[in-house]
Parts: sequence; structure tokens; C-alpha cells
Amino acid sequence: MWKIFVAFLAFAALAIFVLMKSGGDIDMGGEKHGIEVEHSDSTASGAASVVEAASSVVSEAASVASAAASAASN
Repeated sequence: MWKIFVAFLAFAALAIFVLMKSGGDIDMGGEKHGIEVEHSDSTASGAASVVEAASSVVSEAASVASAAASAASN
């Protein structure tokens, strides 16, 4: 069961990383009706922090998975 959870986290982090690095206009804020949205440099810095957070989650999940695997082998 934990392997599915780790795989999901890894896939989600990879998907977010690829979407953010692709340069596409990605808006995760939902539907906007009648509001003109202007992208700025703060959006790019926010995307970079999301990528950093996702990579830290993946590395933490990998360390938990390796600890669980070593505990299971003992």
C-alpha cells in the first residue's frame, strides 16, 4: 500500500515539475469570469517555490520508503 502512495507522490511531483517547466500558461486558480488576469514576475517565483516544495516532498517520500524497506527486510 505504501508503494502506491510513494508512486503517486512521485508522479504528481513529476507532473507538476513538467507542467511548470514547459512554459505553458497554466492557471490552477479555477474559472475566472469577467476578470482579466495579468501574469507577472511574482508568478514565476511562486512556480519555482512550488517546484522546490514538490522535489522536497519526493525526496522525503523516497527516504521514508527506503527506511520502510530496510525495516521490512530485517
